[in-house]
Amino acid sequence: WRPPRRGHPRQIREAATRIAAAERPVLYVGGGVLNADACSELLALAEHGRLPVVTTLMAKSSFPETHELHFGWPGMHGPKWSNWALNKCDVLVAVGARFDDRVTGKLASFAPGATVVHLDIDSAEIDKLRHADVPVVGPLKSVLADLGRDLRELSRPDATEPWLAQLRRWREEAPLRYGEGGDEMKPQPVLETLQRLTAERDDIVWTTGVGQHQMWAMQYLLCDRPRTFITSGGLGTMGYGIPAAIGAKTARPDATVICVDGDGCFQMTQQELATSVLEKLPIVVVLINNGHLGMVRQWQDMFFEERFSQIELTHHLPDYAALAEAYGGRGFVVDREEDLEETLAEAIACGRTAVVDCRVDAHEHCFPIIPAGAAALDLVEYPGEGDLESVSA
Repeated sequence: WRPPRRGHPRQIREAATRIAAAERPVLYVGGGVLNADACSELLALAEHGRLPVVTTLMAKSSFPETHELHFGWPGMHGPKWSNWALNKCDVLVAVGARFDDRVTGKLASFAPGATVVHLDIDSAEIDKLRHADVPVVGPLKSVLADLGRDLRELSRPDATEPWLAQLRRWREEAPLRYGEGGDEMKPQPVLETLQRLTAERDDIVWTTGVGQHQMWAMQYLLCDRPRTFITSGGLGTMGYGIPAAIGAKTARPDATVICVDGDGCFQMTQQELATSVLEKLPIVVVLINNGHLGMVRQWQDMFFEERFSQIELTHHLPDYAALAEAYGGRGFVVDREEDLEETLAEAIACGRTAVVDCRVDAHEHCFPIIPAGAAALDLVEYPGEGDLESVSA
């Protein structure tokens, strides 16, 4: 297989024509942008065309997430406004994305009526799951640069401003929510505190395991620099977070590498704390410890009539903070929200391999969620939220 060196000029021109004529365009960005090192070209295209951007889990950090044109992360646990952006658009520009079911939900109901422009290096991805009205096969770095050039010639000033205003309204009306009160600390404030502590820093690299904590990390941690969020999608490899963090620290010894992990994932690769200490590659592991395989528990609770099986991680387990100390690192325990900021700040600043055992509510589920087989617009929000359709449609 010999991939093309450039996209076809006529196809790129046609793509630019469709985008320029659109009233509700959206860039649906996948991990191919990071693979192609095309993040600066993506940013230029979005800014020239005033195009809203949504990034999949594997594309997180490919586009600055505090940028006014970034509208979140679509899919099974994406915010409502992100899924609405994809499913209410009139021109959907898939950039290095593969229309997998974790993004689309029920494929037959995904982005109904949208014209699809599909940009990808691999021709096998074109028309595989969704017909492409305008396919462009080629390396994304040059394709996006050429598309941006053509779009500058064709774009209409302020054409997308009403659409951008609508997306902002949806974001304001349906923010991410979680329960308050109760005796146990919620997991989401852990991520919010991490974001607050690191927001002004440019040396942070995040890694995660796989599960609820991964989805909360996607929702609450904002990444403005490419390749600063390293996670396992597709195969969804539990235990990925700690080895990935060690690899990131090896590649970028100047970075502060923070692994957001779950207690199930942590126990699969916790022995690599020894590698981190012995090789002098300090990492910080922030453990979202709910005493369960949380995502499995959520599915058994919501979709299997509470028939819980093989999910508890609460009997005869090690003291995770003491385990970190035994390996020669630092160990911390926090179970109150008011102690989060001080504890996390100390762990991040200590300069050693550290584990912060954040003991959180085992009953907290990750919302929104698109149930398996459901359409993206049928996502389930946090219990008690209103119906956005009745407010904004």
